[in-house]
Amino acid sequence: MNPEDTLTKIRDLLELQNEWLLIHSSGKTFALQKNELELEIKHNKILFSFLDEKGFQTWRVVEFRQKKDEILLELTRNFEKERERIRLVPRISAGELDESIELARLEKANKIANLLVSEIKDTKLVRVALNKENGRFAQIFFEHLNGKQTAVLADVSGAATPEILISTAILWLSNLERRKKKPIETVWILAEKKLLKNLRKLHALLKENWKSKIKLWEISRQNVKSPKSKVQSPKLEIVECKSLDIYHLWREKPKKIFLTENISISQTAREIIKLAPEKIDVLFTKQGETLRFEGLPFARVRKMIGEEKCWFGIERDRRILNEKSREDFFDLLENLETYRRFDTPNKRHALFGLAPEAWLEAALRRNIKLLDGNLILSPIYNQFRAEHGKIDLLALRRDGRLIIIELKVSPDREMAFQAVDYWRKIELNRRRGNLNKAKLFGDLEIADAPTLCYLVAPTLSFHRDFKFLANTVSPEIEIYRFNLAENWRKHLQVMKVENILGT
Repeated sequence: MNPEDTLTKIRDLLELQNEWLLIHSSGKTFALQKNELELEIKHNKILFSFLDEKGFQTWRVVEFRQKKDEILLELTRNFEKERERIRLVPRISAGELDESIELARLEKANKIANLLVSEIKDTKLVRVALNKENGRFAQIFFEHLNGKQTAVLADVSGAATPEILISTAILWLSNLERRKKKPIETVWILAEKKLLKNLRKLHALLKENWKSKIKLWEISRQNVKSPKSKVQSPKLEIVECKSLDIYHLWREKPKKIFLTENISISQTAREIIKLAPEKIDVLFTKQGETLRFEGLPFARVRKMIGEEKCWFGIERDRRILNEKSREDFFDLLENLETYRRFDTPNKRHALFGLAPEAWLEAALRRNIKLLDGNLILSPIYNQFRAEHGKIDLLALRRDGRLIIIELKVSPDREMAFQAVDYWRKIELNRRRGNLNKAKLFGDLEIADAPTLCYLVAPTLSFHRDFKFLANTVSPEIEIYRFNLAENWRKHLQVMKVENILGT
């Protein structure tokens, strides 16, 4: 492969499109402008640089192929210890893509609007639009005979979570209430059965005044036989959902808790921890142990047929640790020491940018008494998963009060609602006595008192709407806000503590 000729060919192909979709061998994709892809020759080698979720990366091109409009590259780096195959696929222009998506969503919004006015008597449709921020929600207005208007919110992207829907509805309503002409007092959220199930539970955790102003309706699909045919076709209708109270949530049957029985550290894990005891910690899972360097998983230990085995590597790039790979293991550890630190020589390096919240979590595990001098951490907190996420930390105060600790390192509007949804799941298990039975904190007893929520983030990482949204939550849930210093990687320090809700 002639480096200069190959470089010219790749550059010419890249110039043909303004936008490219970079597809990793793992299937992960990342959309890029052509000016975000860099090619150069150094020491007679082609270097290819690009941006993805890990940060800005540079690889050496060892093979190039073209398949129709696609560019296929085999890449290597770190003295060929890391290899990657990527595809660059021409991407439909952002303008064209946005236009086609917007039309499809607007069509869906109009179908919902027509369904509304056909189902709700004595109403007329006033306006149908998509929300300006991202076009993912239908915003529908209809008017009653008395001249009052109602606003309706519906997800037309198919991607909204209950937390996103509730926060969007609350913020939208707070603006509509301030309108000079025909202010609106009520917002309806329309959702299908699957989404509505968890949406109702989150809605139950709001203050009563917000529950009364935000109504939930189900878009129900009923199969109806056509009079001229035996074939069933779905008929849509909307049904108002009765609001749940918090006490209704405790009737639910909690999912069975399966915890690791053996949480003693293996000999292999002990030896690895000794290499950097201030930076390496261990998490216990059903499959074994996960070792993390400043929160970033880099090694896993499993016991197989009575023998301890260790795999190392970042994300999916894992290798078994043996005599042949021993040197590579220490190279990885050296890179972690170099780049995963507050004074890293390269803040774009993947090892610095990966898993920032896990980094903060690891720092807090070592210094948990900075939040509260009476806290004791659960050694198996990481096994409590909630939907697609997990509770960051689970702790016990010396008075027996259970604490959920939710962490963020970047602004997240839904932070408060994510935390109270975790609260609901943990509180259900606490009330049933499941957490005491599981001996989550050894022989220490969990008090018969509601769980507390500690929400922790660097000061500038609390979303601007955080306080307003947190104040819409039921006062039965006690929430504390902990502001950390911005340089938390260097020095973990609590700057301010505030009781958001509760008595």
